[in-house]
Amino acid sequence: MKQLSTVGRFLATTVLCVSAIALVWNFSFPLNTAAMASPAATAIASADVGDQVQDKASKDAGRAKNFIRDTADKVKETANKNADKVDQATDDNGSFVERKAKRDAATIRKRANEDAARTEKAVDKAKNVVESTVDKIKDAFGK
Repeated sequence: MKQLSTVGRFLATTVLCVSAIALVWNFSFPLNTAAMASPAATAIASADVGDQVQDKASKDAGRAKNFIRDTADKVKETANKNADKVDQATDDNGSFVERKAKRDAATIRKRANEDAARTEKAVDKAKNVVESTVDKIKDAFGK
């Protein structure tokens, strides 16, 4: 059961890192070099790119959160299935093994919720950092 929790945390961390890398990679290329001739055009172009970056960050954060929630649901579903299998395999109602399986399933569900909440908070924090950085850049070019 502990391995399943570790796998869930590793998967959530991997998703967060991959989405952050994809976000940085995706926005490092679409610079508008044709707008370099005029400062006003540069400010307009940077505002457009900034809005695109913020929109993309919001969409990616939403997708990552959905993936995190789905992963947590699957972990909880697996924990319940495993507890049910142990329940069916034991002849004694309320046996030690059965009680242990139910406690483990409850612990896994709790940790899945906690891990999902922590990961979603990290996704929000990363999105907010990207958006505030874009706002600062837009302010610098706007003045």
